[in-house]
Amino acid sequence: PPHPGGLSLGSDGRNRIPMDEPINLVLFSGTDDKLQAAAVLTAGAAALGKPGNVFLQYWALDAFRRERIDRDHGLAPEAGAKGKGHVEALRTAGQASWAETLRQAKDLGSVDIQACSLSMDLLGIEETDLDPLVDGVEGVTAFYLNAGAGQVVFI
Repeated sequence: PPHPGGLSLGSDGRNRIPMDEPINLVLFSGTDDKLQAAAVLTAGAAALGKPGNVFLQYWALDAFRRERIDRDHGLAPEAGAKGKGHVEALRTAGQASWAETLRQAKDLGSVDIQACSLSMDLLGIEETDLDPLVDGVEGVTAFYLNAGAGQVVFI
């Protein structure tokens, strides 16, 4: 049954956000494992026709610099040696990089990747320093306005 706030209830009675509401990812971490997780979430949403907004802050933004995007950005400390082994096995098996996964997501659907203007200033990054995957620069207020009623996920 429809919910007055635009949500619908699933068969389990839990609220569901309509598919036309975007998934909104705030990326803070610049490690390859977290960037890959964000890329997979974005690609999955795009494949389902769900729009995606990605907001790049701090170390994630730094990873999107034109000259750094294809570099190894390491893994989060909690990954440990075992996690590093798993990631290497996936790379050897031909898993696409997080940057390539995001390129594919953009080909699949509506994906907008914006750099945080405050993080740009803090890190001394110019828009011309960014990889073409990044669509532009915006502030946090614009990000929230674009998010609408969609979920916001912080990675």
